[in-house]
Amino acid sequence: MLSLRIAVRFLRTSPVQSGLIIAGIAVGIAVQIFVGSLITSLQANLLNQTIGSASHVTIVAIKDGDPVTYSDLVKKTVRSSSLVRTVVPVRTVTAVFTKNTQNVPLSVTGGDLTNLDTIYKLTARTQRGRASLGNGEVMVGKDFADKYAVSPGDRISLNLPRQAPVNLRVSGVFDLGSSAANARSAFTGSGFAQRALGISSDKYSAIQVQMTDPFESKAVVADWQGHLKVQGIKVNDWQVENKDLLSALASQGSSSYMIQVFVLVAVALGIASTLAISAVQKTRQIGILKALGLSDSAAGSIFLWQATIMGVVGVVGGIALGLLLTTGFTLGTAKSGSGFPIVVQPSFIAISAGIGLTVALLSSVIPTRKTTRLDPIEVIQNG
Repeated sequence: MLSLRIAVRFLRTSPVQSGLIIAGIAVGIAVQIFVGSLITSLQANLLNQTIGSASHVTIVAIKDGDPVTYSDLVKKTVRSSSLVRTVVPVRTVTAVFTKNTQNVPLSVTGGDLTNLDTIYKLTARTQRGRASLGNGEVMVGKDFADKYAVSPGDRISLNLPRQAPVNLRVSGVFDLGSSAANARSAFTGSGFAQRALGISSDKYSAIQVQMTDPFESKAVVADWQGHLKVQGIKVNDWQVENKDLLSALASQGSSSYMIQVFVLVAVALGIASTLAISAVQKTRQIGILKALGLSDSAAGSIFLWQATIMGVVGVVGGIALGLLLTTGFTLGTAKSGSGFPIVVQPSFIAISAGIGLTVALLSSVIPTRKTTRLDPIEVIQNG
């Protein structure tokens, strides 16, 4: 195509100018990919640390401290939602660890290890000893074990409400990723907690539920609350209990969008200004070409082709640079032990590439319109 050949020739006659605008597009796309992926991965990491090992929806008795009955209605209601990933009935008892003159409160959660693993991932997070909640066994957190010199195989004494002290053997030491949880949490078998609470086998302290999508919990809670209210049961939502976290995540998302919008505006202005200057510089050549028979549409498409070429090359370079930045960040922070992996979604790259090309094409509108309106006779007369 004649317009394409002319566009390539124009780009070659100004290599520095063309290179700078391509570099600008590449940097803009790279920043968009890096910042967007960074914020998205940071939000996912914060959510995983905050609620990755916690209940998203918790069914408890209306009166604090009372057990909740895991009735057929509750089971049917919970199983009716396709958004439920796992259901873990637990019994929680407050105990006091005693060592010499030290008395330390511990929240002891009793349950089946296989079920507990679906939320707390105790087996995968066991650092010392082994994950086991057999009769007379207890698992404790890393911070607790380090502070009070407790190791797998040791026996610890726990004081329970209105009961004689009991001795349990430490089977393993876990790390839940939270100092508070590691210092004040412990896990035992369901039978021990049941006996400590003195409740029947169908009663639990809470029924913990994790969703496939944590942000769908509001709709689930509203639906379940209507079914279970008559049973003296209330349904708690993690989003209500973590408003500050949600506000922070929303602020991060907004800042990410603002940065990306400003980057795209800067790229658009850079392309538009470069093409506009190029249109002015090439006025005489375009006028001569139109005088020789080049149509208005063909003359206008020259700058459209220029924008397309620069957009495609810039987007490809930007994607490569963006992936390089994300990989470098992940590897660099992994060495320090304080980072997190940045996961770049293919769909996000496709959207960024589409936006970059669209911006490049829209930036060619002004010079394209100016070229189509150019009068070749006037240009030749004015030299």
